[in-house]
Amino acid sequence: MPEKTPRKPLENGQILLVDKPKGISSYDAIRRLKKRFPGAKIGHAGTLDPNASGLLLVGVGSGTKKLTEFLKLPKEYAAEVLFGLRTNTGDVTGRAVATGDAEHLTIDMVRNAVSELVGKHAYMLPAYSAVKQGGVPLYKKARRGEIVVPPVREMEVLHAKVEEFSKPDHGTIDCTMTLCGNYALAKVTFYVASGTYIRTLAEELGKKLKVPATLKELRRIKIGEFKIENAETVI
Repeated sequence: MPEKTPRKPLENGQILLVDKPKGISSYDAIRRLKKRFPGAKIGHAGTLDPNASGLLLVGVGSGTKKLTEFLKLPKEYAAEVLFGLRTNTGDVTGRAVATGDAEHLTIDMVRNAVSELVGKHAYMLPAYSAVKQGGVPLYKKARRGEIVVPPVREMEVLHAKVEEFSKPDHGTIDCTMTLCGNYALAKVTFYVASGTYIRTLAEELGKKLKVPATLKELRRIKIGEFKIENAETVI
């Protein structure tokens, strides 16, 4: 089945629901849309990492004025958390900095740890994030090799549920270190307040279970009442 392309902007607000594919930045998605709407002002509410896919709210023309209304909306994510590996970026695109054996983990252990994340907690932001210090995004400092001390921010998990739990074959995980432990993989749905980093939650799960952990896959499926089912693909 051919992929859908974005519709023309809605006349009652000029807001597009876009399904950003994995492998491109949010800005790349906007740049592609600019070809469809030449000369129009285009912006988005809420950035998705290149390694993440899913719902992006895009304003076209006067619709950009509505984007600030959407920034503080709660968001829902379908995440895959990999236990047995921690990276410098908080996801599998980064360099491995720790490994551990996750063979002893069970779905009940993971469920208990996930339940402890629900509520408001103060966590350190990822070093590879777009948050600025001294006017410079943290990820740019980190990539330059500078020592980065990320700020601590209150994050809130409104609801979380473990959907699946498995022990993948060692060969199915791309590990960048010579010695790799036995892995475990949990698919978790997180419903969070704005400003909550799922990479941080993945690492916090590992800390609670005393096993290195990182984010393997991430897909944003809902922003407020906007759902991914109603989005159209940018290609």
